[in-house]
Amino acid sequence: MSTLGKLLETYYREHPVLLPWRVDPTPYHVWISEVMLQQTRVETVRSYYLDFLEAFPTLDSFASAEEDRYLKQWEGLGYYSRVRNMHCTALELQKTHGGAFPSTFEELSKLPGIGPYTASAIASIAFHQKEVAVDGNLVRVASRYFATPWNPKSEKDKGLVRLRLKEEMDIDPSVFNQALMDIGRTICLPHGAPLCGECPLKQHCVAHKRNEELFYPQASLSKPKKEENRTIVLIECQGKTYLEKRPEKGLLASLYQPLNLEGHLNEEEVIAYLSDMGLPALSIEDLGPSKHVFSHVIWHMKGYLVRVKESNKGMLFVGEKERKERYSIPSAFLAYLP
Repeated sequence: MSTLGKLLETYYREHPVLLPWRVDPTPYHVWISEVMLQQTRVETVRSYYLDFLEAFPTLDSFASAEEDRYLKQWEGLGYYSRVRNMHCTALELQKTHGGAFPSTFEELSKLPGIGPYTASAIASIAFHQKEVAVDGNLVRVASRYFATPWNPKSEKDKGLVRLRLKEEMDIDPSVFNQALMDIGRTICLPHGAPLCGECPLKQHCVAHKRNEELFYPQASLSKPKKEENRTIVLIECQGKTYLEKRPEKGLLASLYQPLNLEGHLNEEEVIAYLSDMGLPALSIEDLGPSKHVFSHVIWHMKGYLVRVKESNKGMLFVGEKERKERYSIPSAFLAYLP
């Protein structure tokens, strides 16, 4: 057994992490959890994972779900393209694989919505195939362990890490991957804060031996986020609030929102805009500013509550209970629609 394999196996057995998706690691369960865990903390995913399985206990039940239903189930997790891609994958599995997951990395990678990381995670954890699920956390662990300046954002470097770790994998791939995931998530932390004293790999970690942990992995400069000014208008009519569905493509695709206008409008401009919509205002209230940070853009918002007497035919006005139970509304609007 390789040194790394032995260390990981011992650590995984002696420090079990109780996670709901590890109780019964079927391909469906592994798939859901790994997609949810992308860009989302474990503590947040726990409850969403259990709620999702309660709503869609099988792949068939998920594949047959309407878009509004699975988007509502995903509400609050963000990065909604993840669940849309999952639904496309579920439909493809029904169509070409009889509703079952293929067991190899190569076949899993052919499915729409499944990239190298997810394919490797399913193959290794659910099917015990010799694959390494390489994400930014794992690149960081490997970069420090081997003292090699791999870049977590480089697909080429992720491929090199995958090949290097496969050479060391001589234990159950499920254990190998999940032990590395646990170490990367809880011990070998980014931003100058690795907990080396708690790490089972420290005696053989080259960067630690050299006291160079903070030199690895290779830093990469992030592009500055685009910043936009938005005006959010809550239109109320007879105790109900107006919602509109966003376009099918782009940011927050197919989700629901209150009236969302470009720029920062003052009260007179908002009233004039609604008048052009055929919605003369009875009153207007300033709801103050709010900010929401997406992966590539920052919204600087100002909000208004406008009450109108009557609504136009065809406009969607919903009560609070119906809104919360049925319509998926992005967390960007929680400052105005709690």
